[in-house]
Amino acid sequence: MAVGGAFVLLATTIGRTYPVPAGPHAAASPSPTPSRAAASSTFHQIYLPDLLVIEPSGLSAGQLKKLGRISGVRSTVSADGAAVKLGNAAKPVNVLGVNPARFRSWTPLATASDQRLWTALERGHFVTSDSLARQRRLHPGARYRLGNTGQQDLILGGSAPLGISGIGALVNSKSSPGLGLIPGVLALISAPGDSMAALTKAVRHIAGKTATLIRLRSQRQQLPVDSAAGGSRPATYLQLFQDSAAKFCPGMSWTVLAAIGQIESGDGSNPGPSSAGALGPMQFMPSTWAAWGITAFGETGAPNIMDPFDAVPSAARMLCADGAGTPAGLRGAVFAYNHATWYVNEVLALAAEYARDYG
Repeated sequence: MAVGGAFVLLATTIGRTYPVPAGPHAAASPSPTPSRAAASSTFHQIYLPDLLVIEPSGLSAGQLKKLGRISGVRSTVSADGAAVKLGNAAKPVNVLGVNPARFRSWTPLATASDQRLWTALERGHFVTSDSLARQRRLHPGARYRLGNTGQQDLILGGSAPLGISGIGALVNSKSSPGLGLIPGVLALISAPGDSMAALTKAVRHIAGKTATLIRLRSQRQQLPVDSAAGGSRPATYLQLFQDSAAKFCPGMSWTVLAAIGQIESGDGSNPGPSSAGALGPMQFMPSTWAAWGITAFGETGAPNIMDPFDAVPSAARMLCADGAGTPAGLRGAVFAYNHATWYVNEVLALAAEYARDYG
């Protein structure tokens, strides 16, 4: 990443996910958390990216349109970008210029649900990753200088997980020209029902040889290794979802657990806490965990909200108690997990795509 504006992603650790939301709270409270309730009226979709495209010179409008027309692609979003100076620090920061109304659906669920961040971005402020805010001791409400040759003084509107390791900040795309950001340097593609081989081939044909393509699917993500448990328990999240559904809610498809795990935490990639206080790979509120948390798959001791071997079967158990074991009760059970109709629709749509993808 050169200070002159060339955009090179330093690291990519996003999975096919958008992490840390408010999580299951229905057992503890009949109403949604405030952050979810506020956001439900302003966005109604979460897109899980399968492929990241980086073109140093920028993707053209024609290329972006063609990417959206690839068979199996559900949606795409693009962003401007460059490495720019932030304040007096010598090390540049990867900054994306985005359309706030569109880009929020591609961020971690807790971030997408944080209305104040997106209101600030709409007003022309900037937001940073929570890690950058900690590292540089940045303070919301303070004004900082961004840019290289073209510089702007912008107010920090807040910080949150942005979903892409190496991306330090977001600005409104209206600020892109003044900061010297490269138009269309990055694109995210969601195509959950398509094979990665076919998707990558089609995208390469459109984006060209100079583009970097990074696969983001993490459905087969490895679970934490515990040699004491031997080979008697699941080794991947995929297997954990399958085994948990079979054991704790036989009438429910494992794909429902997989969809919730992806939307809630990206299979443990971002375990929280969320702004509402939810924790772990299935984003339980502590009060709900006290009622439904169990120890499973050879774990010992008290149920651990952060342990996937406890959290995933606990979610299956709670969903089943709410009716997920029957087709008639499934929608109501997912709604009890998170009180938003759009969330239910997203979970069931993603579950159906998983069924096609892995069936």
